[in-house]
Amino acid sequence: MDFERMKEDATREERITMEAIVDAYGPEEQAMGWYYYLEGKMAFPFKAICTSKRRTSPVKVGAKMTVVRMAPEEDCEREMFVEIEWDDNALAIPLDQLEALDADAGTREAIEDWQYWVDRGYEFG
Repeated sequence: MDFERMKEDATREERITMEAIVDAYGPEEQAMGWYYYLEGKMAFPFKAICTSKRRTSPVKVGAKMTVVRMAPEEDCEREMFVEIEWDDNALAIPLDQLEALDADAGTREAIEDWQYWVDRGYEFG
């Protein structure tokens, strides 16, 4: 989504500030704040669909998958990744590629918070 078209959502901004990146003073702390916020709010497993193409991800737009967990912390130092079932293995893909299909309200809200943050052009730091 284009940053210039993404309108600020005061409620979402407040939730992100108070729950995801509260007391985070540098990029590493912000990344870990987001990691634990997402891990704590998302109920795994859940079904999702890929909504955007990424050059670093083999998942195609429209592909449906099962999201099984957050990727390891060390994989989430620059952006948030989740693990999906992939050919009898786990594959880490960017969370901003996905839309939840059968997830609970907390999971949907967490994913939408992360995507909002990315779409607004925010970065760790």
